[in-house]
Amino acid sequence: MINHPVSASNELTNQSTEELKQQLIQLAKPRDGDSLSQKNQFYQNTLSPLFEELATRNPVTDVEQQADLVVGVWTPIWSTIPFQDMLPGRRREQSYQIFREDGYYANIARYTPGMELPLLRSFSFNLLVYDLMLIQKYEINQQQWQIENVSIKQAVRIGASKLTQQKAQAWFDKVMASPLDTSQSDAMLLKLPFSKKAKQKASKQLQGATKAKPKLEHLYMDENFRLVKSQRESKQRPSYTITVRAEKYEC
Repeated sequence: MINHPVSASNELTNQSTEELKQQLIQLAKPRDGDSLSQKNQFYQNTLSPLFEELATRNPVTDVEQQADLVVGVWTPIWSTIPFQDMLPGRRREQSYQIFREDGYYANIARYTPGMELPLLRSFSFNLLVYDLMLIQKYEINQQQWQIENVSIKQAVRIGASKLTQQKAQAWFDKVMASPLDTSQSDAMLLKLPFSKKAKQKASKQLQGATKAKPKLEHLYMDENFRLVKSQRESKQRPSYTITVRAEKYEC
């Protein structure tokens, strides 16, 4: 783990691209559990020089090529997107972003209600897991990513084994095998196995998410590593995400 501050700008330019990527992963990965305000401050104070340097080395700037390259399963390492942690107990090692060739992709995350409460960790309550999928549509228009949130799916499972990338992929494929029914998204929020306060907060954010058409930009992208800048509305603060291809990196 890297404990020293990020190198000065002139030192960053002397590092290889692979060294910069590894430094960014080592710095950010242990901090993914921070609060959103802590993450935003961490980005400004520590990560932004690395993002900026890697952006100058982006090997795939053509957006059409990016769309071809992005297909597959990715694992988020660190993100300032509020949606990631709107519910407590997210299993960070069981979060995925899956892109299909047909213009759809999904953000999938598993949550374990009660995992952060010491008194509940030893009880069967932790056998209950909640899987959330946000389905989005993407297309390229005038060299820009056009994103639309189209549907939310969720499942409460009892005694479930680890949500592997293969299981996440199978769930997404099963959902996409039938026509998407976006009208069910709000009703399905009743399945949330969380406290009333958590439900209300999540419901508000989920309802907002289904109506959003966020902007997305790849600051850096290669076959196995992406730095993404996204923004749901022009008045909102941009969000930043580090994500790696699931088949390539052990997270």
